[in-house]
Amino acid sequence: MRIALFVTCLVDALYPQVGQATVALLERLGHQVLFPAGQTCCGQMHANTGYAREAVTLVRHHVDVFEDADVIVTPSGSCGGSVRHQHAVLARDAGDEALAARARAVAARTYELSELLVDVLGVEDVGRLLPAPGHLPSDVPFAAGAAGR
Repeated sequence: MRIALFVTCLVDALYPQVGQATVALLERLGHQVLFPAGQTCCGQMHANTGYAREAVTLVRHHVDVFEDADVIVTPSGSCGGSVRHQHAVLARDAGDEALAARARAVAARTYELSELLVDVLGVEDVGRLLPAPGHLPSDVPFAAGAAGR
């Protein structure tokens, strides 16, 4: 499968080994990992701190970058949650229904790494132990829609 990696600004700036481990894992499982050029912050920090107008600019850019991807994976549940639960709402609230529709389409193809592995690819065993390729704040199960699983 061809999988686009949404590495996130946090991973890119502070935890690049997480992005590298994500690529290594997916490639070892036989998948082609693409890294769309031009990706930036998803806007979660802006949205969560009241800067909705600024967040919409980042939403638009995120959609432009990932719109053509068949499957998008991120090693960050909170950023994946933002793409899936905030992007379309931010666009709609800004009065841009066309962007909201595009954001919903991108969101439908965006997965947090463990969700992609287990729920989409059906992976039960990665074949060896690896360091956890992601950060897991307490809200991740809820943001990723995985609470109770």
